[in-house]
Amino acid sequence: MRGAAIALGNFDGLHKGHRAVVSSALDAASGAKVPGGVMMFDPPPYVFFQPDLRPRRIMSIERRVELLGEMGADFCLAIPFDARVAEMTDEDFCQHILVDALGVSSVSVGFDFFYGRNRMGDVDSLRRFGDRFGFEVHMVEKVAAGHEAGGEDKASSTRVRECIGEGRMEDVARMIHGYWRVSGNVEHGEQRGRTIGFPTANLGLREFHHPRYGVYAVWARIEGEDVWRNSVASFGRTPTTGLRDPLLEVVIFDWSGDLYGKRLDVAFGTFLRPEEKFDSLEALIAQMDLDCDAARKWLARADAPN
Repeated sequence: MRGAAIALGNFDGLHKGHRAVVSSALDAASGAKVPGGVMMFDPPPYVFFQPDLRPRRIMSIERRVELLGEMGADFCLAIPFDARVAEMTDEDFCQHILVDALGVSSVSVGFDFFYGRNRMGDVDSLRRFGDRFGFEVHMVEKVAAGHEAGGEDKASSTRVRECIGEGRMEDVARMIHGYWRVSGNVEHGEQRGRTIGFPTANLGLREFHHPRYGVYAVWARIEGEDVWRNSVASFGRTPTTGLRDPLLEVVIFDWSGDLYGKRLDVAFGTFLRPEEKFDSLEALIAQMDLDCDAARKWLARADAPN
């Protein structure tokens, strides 16, 4: 990896702006005939500085690595963000990580990039150190989110999270170039779903940003399979049957079996309705039948994930 051209940032979500920075690095690598890759931090800095704050990842690091490979990156580096890195000055970061450890030939960043202790470094300082240490710096200008997802506002992870929290899954998909996905191991829930004819696979979205409470048309992929199965999912606190911590409950259509402990990937298609409290279990069941019908109809018209 020494001598490589790298894209530097967190790249959570790999939205339009992120992809422009990565493309800049890969173009530089191609022109200089050197490896091209990505360097990010894991955990992201906000988790280190606010340890009591629940993580709000858009995309797992495994998914990011998969997509970056599809974009053509030769490697991905995840630097542990710890106290030592947090205390580095901008000069220390350039000297010890970019130069001594990697010997980079060029660095691509976004226009709003900051780094170093207390965010003391910016693109201008990166350019100064690049001149001193012998690496090029490529800055990528603002990339607009697009009309549906924010007009001329910049594409950003914050904007993606806002759309997820509002249940605007089509806008999320446009910004991140594909359906938003979460994953995790299926947990034991209250097992009430099987008693009313809707057995669910339950996921706790511990590290992922929470979507709007409600019902979604989704696809599910079971560990060990390549196929995405049509499904419906509810995320929330089940106000009808008793409040509990937010949980994603997935009903996989036309499938039965034991999923406990298996990894499940879930891709969100569209938001169907908000979470609500029903007067009776019978009313809830009637609505769930309608939700399944609505999900099947939407999924029949949509393209499944790749």
